[in-house]
Amino acid sequence: MSEEFYRMKRLPPYVIAEVNAMRAAARAAGEDIIDLGMGNPDLPPPDHVIAKLCEVAQKPSAHGYSQSMGIPGLRKAQANYYGRRFGVDVDPETEVVVTMGSKEGLASLANAITAPGDVVLAPNPSYPIHMFGFIIAGATIRSVPTTPDENYWKSLERAMAFTVPRPSILVVGYPSNPTAETVDLAFYERLVAWAKENNVWVLSDLAYSELYYDGNPTPSILQVPGAKDVAVEFTSLSKTYSMAGWRIGFAVGNRQLIAALKRVKSYLDYGAFTPIQAAACAALNGPQDIVQKNRELYHRRRDVMVEAFGRAGWEIPAPRASMFAWAPLPPALKDMGSLEFSKQLLTHAKVAVAPGVGYGEDGEGYVRIAMVENEQRLRQAARNIKQYLKSMGVDTPAKGAA
Repeated sequence: MSEEFYRMKRLPPYVIAEVNAMRAAARAAGEDIIDLGMGNPDLPPPDHVIAKLCEVAQKPSAHGYSQSMGIPGLRKAQANYYGRRFGVDVDPETEVVVTMGSKEGLASLANAITAPGDVVLAPNPSYPIHMFGFIIAGATIRSVPTTPDENYWKSLERAMAFTVPRPSILVVGYPSNPTAETVDLAFYERLVAWAKENNVWVLSDLAYSELYYDGNPTPSILQVPGAKDVAVEFTSLSKTYSMAGWRIGFAVGNRQLIAALKRVKSYLDYGAFTPIQAAACAALNGPQDIVQKNRELYHRRRDVMVEAFGRAGWEIPAPRASMFAWAPLPPALKDMGSLEFSKQLLTHAKVAVAPGVGYGEDGEGYVRIAMVENEQRLRQAARNIKQYLKSMGVDTPAKGAA
């Protein structure tokens, strides 16, 4: 009975968990850790959303089983969001499913549509569920780049030409977690054409749809005419409305994929707690000033972080979207590797970041920094990092200390 279970053998150790355990131990010992590792929003949801949760929770009828596909009002609210934000017509009955966050939705759809041995194209580096949801379902992963340049398209063509069996699913996620890279509508137009030509399903993760900066709204793949023939898209309320722990997301798009997801979920769950779904309706249908407010707040944090870390001696590219920065290791410490660098930063600078290698082997040489602490704490992190870099013999700017 000591033999490891089949699916456990297919899952490597979760690299990021190693740093998380160190962070937890440090905090338990009373250390003040500035946590830029996990993408856990530090902001509260809007007051009217919390009020709706409490109101509905007072009703005796609200505590029974809900609907695994989502209550009708919430599916309609999401359809209205797509019309309002993207100009896309969506049928809430056949083209929308409420999920327990986009992560659960992706994993459930992977189980619904994947046969053992299927080949799935997934970006590397990427959010782990993009790969491991399908690995758990029995698929084989072939990596493609995350950066959406011409090499990306060459990689897709090589995958279709030389992989047996031919890939049947492609996962994309922009704005990217972890790299924060973005794409324009022309990218999705080319992708939909490619998917139709090659008979490939496209699963798009648009979890950071509203966290864009510099006046450049993120597009949806469903804005492309005919995209619903081949694509389904996942969105989430986690970051948009600071509702991460509420676990509410959506799958929208192709009716065949949506039907498969509905059927699998009908076996697996009874849907989110009804008061939470009612509160999610209030978020989508109510005042939207919180969306702009959160976007502006993350934008300010981005600017403070890039400026302060730069003055500390660590140059970080400014992300164009998402709540993350994808930061190359300081050149003098690159040979340390992202996992060891993350451990060192936690131990000596009291700053937690996520090692890039935890998002795929192509993430080596980077760390992901989550902008989930306020501006004062970001500046404190920069001061701590500057002292650490100096202790390692890394030259830091002589003037304008962080």
